[in-house]
Amino acid sequence: MAAFPQEDGNHTEPERLDSLRAFGEVVKAFRKRAGLTQESLAPKVRYSPETVASIEQGRRFPPRDFVESAEEVLDAFGTIKGAARHLSRRPGLANWFRQWAQLETEAINLYTYECRLIPGLLQTEAYARTLFVNQLPLLSDDQIEAQWVARAERQRLLRERPGTTFGFILEEHLFLRQTGGPEVTRELIDHVLEVSKLRDVEVQIMPLVRENHAGLDGSMQLLETPDSRWFAYNEGQRGGLFISDHRELSILQMRYARMRSQALTPEDSVSLLRRMRGAA
Repeated sequence: MAAFPQEDGNHTEPERLDSLRAFGEVVKAFRKRAGLTQESLAPKVRYSPETVASIEQGRRFPPRDFVESAEEVLDAFGTIKGAARHLSRRPGLANWFRQWAQLETEAINLYTYECRLIPGLLQTEAYARTLFVNQLPLLSDDQIEAQWVARAERQRLLRERPGTTFGFILEEHLFLRQTGGPEVTRELIDHVLEVSKLRDVEVQIMPLVRENHAGLDGSMQLLETPDSRWFAYNEGQRGGLFISDHRELSILQMRYARMRSQALTPEDSVSLLRRMRGAA
């Protein structure tokens, strides 16, 4: 078992965004070569001027369709696509988290129980930025941007790995807390409901009143690799624990299995979220 700082709620030591800034400069150079402004390029690549500006400034990871559209619209001789291939696939992730992040990209099963906050894979931008802004010590604007870029990039796992099974058990109180306010909460619930429609994603809510609960020791993440190895990651106030010991993993698997039976069914969980959305 190895201890390291936590990730889902807050990052520390974000990776430098030099590769993103370099990519942005390439896009800007070809945009100017084509005689276009950010405002005139935006509709051609089907993104807002604000998004174009963020990408050129190295503050946002460019979506794949942006890269392809910009390459075609700006007639960049393959340069924009080439620059995109050199981008870090994990901008803003601290060195210590890359081991778990790499395992996530290979996992065939990924299970999460959360009692502190909505997991990073399910967060909306508004919810995530609320967490970043409230972190102490305070983060700079650049650090907040880096962390959101990293979070948004990780979330692509949900749609780009259709062979992976994702399971989430979330405490009801995470939505009742209304982190960020009612509007942020409504958007968050809408997002979780939308993600729950994905064929390989299962969302269960642990009800507020529950006489028996196997997860009282805290949150956990479990994953299985293609070669049938299991790993776990648990978080605390100022640190996290990477677990590979099979005896510890067996205990966590047993607890997660029990919680699946204690939480609401996926269907009842969706019904509860819809009711909460109306009351938020």
